[in-house]
Amino acid sequence: MNNKLETISNLFEGNEIRSIWNSEKEEYYFSIVDIIATLTNAKIPRNYWSDLKRKLIDEGSELLEKIVQLKMKAQDGKMRTTDVLDTKGIFRLIESIPSPKAEPFKLWLANLGSERIDEVFNPEIAATRVVNYYRSKGYSDDWIKKRLIGIVDRFKLTDVWKDGGIEKPVEYALLTNEIYKSWSGMKASEYKELKGLRKESLRDNMTDIEVALTNIGEIATRDIAREERPQGLKENLRVAKRGGGVAKGARDLYEKETKKSAISKDNALNYQYVDEQQKIENKIIMKSNYL
Repeated sequence: MNNKLETISNLFEGNEIRSIWNSEKEEYYFSIVDIIATLTNAKIPRNYWSDLKRKLIDEGSELLEKIVQLKMKAQDGKMRTTDVLDTKGIFRLIESIPSPKAEPFKLWLANLGSERIDEVFNPEIAATRVVNYYRSKGYSDDWIKKRLIGIVDRFKLTDVWKDGGIEKPVEYALLTNEIYKSWSGMKASEYKELKGLRKESLRDNMTDIEVALTNIGEIATRDIAREERPQGLKENLRVAKRGGGVAKGARDLYEKETKKSAISKDNALNYQYVDEQQKIENKIIMKSNYL
């Protein structure tokens, strides 16, 4: 069944609900913990679910037999085994969770299945959903246009890399980093750190000029590779560096004419991560003050 599964992140009123779509059964499986976090004020949704599970066991609920365990990406970025239920199971679960959000959530849930099937027959629906999602986050139409073009161009680049013998995910990451380093001076991880990102998409947090320069670097890399047909990682790395150099030339010209940096610390987040090291140091200071 795994090869028929596609991991998806759905949003209900701004809350992420991890889910997996089974294209064979045309059915969603939802993370129970995420549902609980959305419907309740529980500080630790996992504990809420443990207590509720014990209650359902005592009641002899048949719902527990419907629970499936699938691997989903956790907040730390690792794939972890997670309790999930299909749509019918979630409807039954909601009956056990007192919440004023229950009814609107049921309506949202009921629409998901039909929307997903409709997208199979009319892909424009999916494209429209993506555009509306970015708009809801405050992105300009110009930014969205550049971002979507960049996604298509990225596919064209990875196809060329495949023809050049690139197969492993780590190789794609190395080539992408080479392009980034050549025009921005940073690897993707360093760029994300500059912007205060962790698991979020780097490109979704770029300004329009950063997106444009990224696209230029990848397009140039693709076109050089098409012409010269490099084979293997070593040759493709050299081409990626040159492609990124084209974007660096565009960056230099942009900065010369605008008198401002093309690299920005800005991101699109509406939250801020706590500096864990600073948090530890503050605790140590507070503790020492009481000694």
